[in-house]
Amino acid sequence: MKKKFGLIGNPVLHSISPFIHKRLFEISKVSADYELFDVATDKLESNMSFFNSLDGYNVTLPYKQKIIHFLDNLCDKANMYKCVNTVKNNCCSCGYNTDADGFLSALAFEKINPDKNVTIFGCGGAARIFCFELARRGCNVTIVVREKSLFKAKMLANDIKKITNKTININFIKNIPKDIDVFINATPIGMFPNIDDCPISDSDIKNCRAIFDAIYNPIETKLIKKARSNGSKVASGISMLVFQAVFAQNIWNKSVFSDDDVFQLILDSKKILKKLG
Repeated sequence: MKKKFGLIGNPVLHSISPFIHKRLFEISKVSADYELFDVATDKLESNMSFFNSLDGYNVTLPYKQKIIHFLDNLCDKANMYKCVNTVKNNCCSCGYNTDADGFLSALAFEKINPDKNVTIFGCGGAARIFCFELARRGCNVTIVVREKSLFKAKMLANDIKKITNKTININFIKNIPKDIDVFINATPIGMFPNIDDCPISDSDIKNCRAIFDAIYNPIETKLIKKARSNGSKVASGISMLVFQAVFAQNIWNKSVFSDDDVFQLILDSKKILKKLG
């Protein structure tokens, strides 16, 4: 009997996750289907009995936190982040977060080592995960935000201090640090259809030795293009998307993939996005 998996969110019909997961099922010889479930914001609870009938599923916006209320258990990282992107159903439902491992693997894939001064633009769900992981690694982390997001940034800094005993810095985006080993864009600035937007100035880009943009559509944002022209190392969100799927497959089916298979899937996923773009 085929196993059943999927992605729940709103909207999700643009997602290339079915392509990624179906390829991973083929490589690991797991007989399974993967579908997209576009769930209206007021229909999550009424659909939970169906989602519980699946072998597992991924979760994207706007349900990464809302789903927690309906799960039986959380793994350590999902509980720390208060954010779930993967669920496994096996007698009970357990929430996981593979975004952090996907993020770190994406950096490693591009030979970016976040071991010193890291600046993160944003303080939302993605930024929270990046901040926790990098603070735990001993990086000097600075969050840069707009003035309207200062309170939210302070709340994030307090959470990190409470849980990891690490202190992170907070600056306004207009006062971005001048010496940055890795700059991370954890905002939607530059995402399709606003592809001409760039989160930081050209002069700030020149101060960054490496840049990671969590956006994967377009594959190369204006930020990535400018950083590449500047000679900086770059990593895009598509690598993170593929790696977090790889970790989800390991949770669901204990599947393990070779580096060659994963790297080829990243290249093929970029081709799919270009066709869709």
